Amino acid sequence: MPRPNHPNPNPDSDPGPNPDPGPSRRAVLGGLAGAALVAAQWTPVGLIPAAGAAAPPTPPDFPAGITLGVRQYRNWSGEMRADDVWTAVPAHPSDVVTLANWARAKGYRLRPRGMSHNWSPILIPPGADTSRTLMVDTTQNLTSLVINPGSPTTVTVETGCSVERLLTKLEEAGRGMIATTAPGKLSVGGVLAIGAHGSGIPTPGETLPQGGTYGTLSNLVTALTAVVWDPAAGAYVLKTFRRDNPEIGPFLVHLGRAFVTEVTLQTNANQRLRCQNFYHDQIGTLLGPPGGSGKKLADYLRDSGRVEVIWFPFTTVPWLKVWSVAPSKPWTSTRIDAPYPYTFANFVTEDQAKFLADIATGNVGGTEVFTNAEMAVVGSGLIVTWTWDIWGWSKNTQLFVEPTTLRIHEGGWAVLTARANVQRVLNEFFVRYTGLLSAYKANGRYPCNSPIELRVTGVDRASEVVVPNAVEPTLSAARPRPDHPEWDTVVWLDVATLPGTPANHDFYREMDSWIWANYTGAYACVRPEWSKGWAYGLGGAWTDTAAVTGRIPDAFRTGLPTTADFDTARATLNKYDPGRVFANPFLDVLLP
Repeated sequence: MPRPNHPNPNPDSDPGPNPDPGPSRRAVLGGLAGAALVAAQWTPVGLIPAAGAAAPPTPPDFPAGITLGVRQYRNWSGEMRADDVWTAVPAHPSDVVTLANWARAKGYRLRPRGMSHNWSPILIPPGADTSRTLMVDTTQNLTSLVINPGSPTTVTVETGCSVERLLTKLEEAGRGMIATTAPGKLSVGGVLAIGAHGSGIPTPGETLPQGGTYGTLSNLVTALTAVVWDPAAGAYVLKTFRRDNPEIGPFLVHLGRAFVTEVTLQTNANQRLRCQNFYHDQIGTLLGPPGGSGKKLADYLRDSGRVEVIWFPFTTVPWLKVWSVAPSKPWTSTRIDAPYPYTFANFVTEDQAKFLADIATGNVGGTEVFTNAEMAVVGSGLIVTWTWDIWGWSKNTQLFVEPTTLRIHEGGWAVLTARANVQRVLNEFFVRYTGLLSAYKANGRYPCNSPIELRVTGVDRASEVVVPNAVEPTLSAARPRPDHPEWDTVVWLDVATLPGTPANHDFYREMDSWIWANYTGAYACVRPEWSKGWAYGLGGAWTDTAAVTGRIPDAFRTGLPTTADFDTARATLNKYDPGRVFANPFLDVLLP
């Protein structure tokens, strides 16, 4: 297999012995034509003006001066979808206030719409009645951005702005973030609503740059403005919360139970990062038990602090990304000045389209051939595109997922533990995952055909916030546990498959149950990765009502003060939205 850590410098010459050369350059790049056709089915129809809309009935007495139309909604994987949803396009945050007061009077609910790159039902649940739902598109006009000089430099940005645009403007000002999400086509409001994260923990001796955090992006917030109910005014108004306000905690990760219009984020001096892409580690060694021979992921973490593992089932080697701070360009690295360098991973190939068609008919017999072909594309693609070793400003090496990539379902769990236990967490997960896959395979079932993704971050430390007496994000999966101060690390476990794959509900339910049962006691605890799949029941993700109302809320009660836990978060969000204008049927169960 190709070994991008030691590639032939001339990708058009003989790369040396290779029993499985994988796709040719033409095969790697040749799926672009088919990609447009497949990707197009995921693109929501644009706004149809109200005057030209057919159904449903026009919202009554809709506020004048605010653009209104009908639009489709599709989440990232296509599992949440709704046609003909009335959608408003506010021009200013004050328009959202107007909409909230209108919705309360007319019995409507508002759902803030960003880029729809989300799996969970916190926006619109599957099959929900949307006849009295108004989506509010933040991405058209609520996008202003102002960089505030100071120590550290902060940025005030409206929540419809994309992460990519935010990072681009910060880069121009010499600022950045330690870690960020892999996709850039996400709204700032969306990533903060679910506590999005990148991958990175400090190396031994590394000093945290002023304004940085090793936790989630929500831990960067120094202030925010939200639309809230004001009892004195008898109406919804805009209210700004500073990070030292005890009531800001639930708004930092609010799961769509609030409408934040603007945030101020702290930033750090921008960093040059080198990203080495390896394709030679045996997965059984990399995720093997602690100690013993061979290089483990914990060893890479020790040396660089910033890693990501992407591994397809039924293959032997993963795509391993290893970032390191590198102020000067290593002579072996390729300089990049734009994000999304892995072009081979950001389109749907003809083989992928064919496999999608097979899955639709229940034919999973080609799963192992498919997953091995996917990994071969990675190995060949890294060489063809000269991206096995890249160097550039932080955003350019960290943003790599575009909307044209293959859409998959992902289940996600956050395991909070001590850094010394990271390898144990990974190994136990790997053993269970592969063992369960083997058991399913023995019965002719292949529930997973897409990669696992593993990342590691720090926790959301209030001490990393530049505002004195900062409040922790109450509902963040990376929130530290005061009863276990040694739990300083979060291991993010993501398991993917193509939507509709036979037997995937059973597999995810078993994995979900095992994860919650395994990482317990003095060793670790589990929380849901809010944007992904969790609470797996007989009907798939989010259908285990006992979990949604029991162990999920308990994960934000156990070990936390009663003055700032799940129940106080729910009470605060209800206080500022007593009419539940910012809610949906699923949130009525999760956050009643």
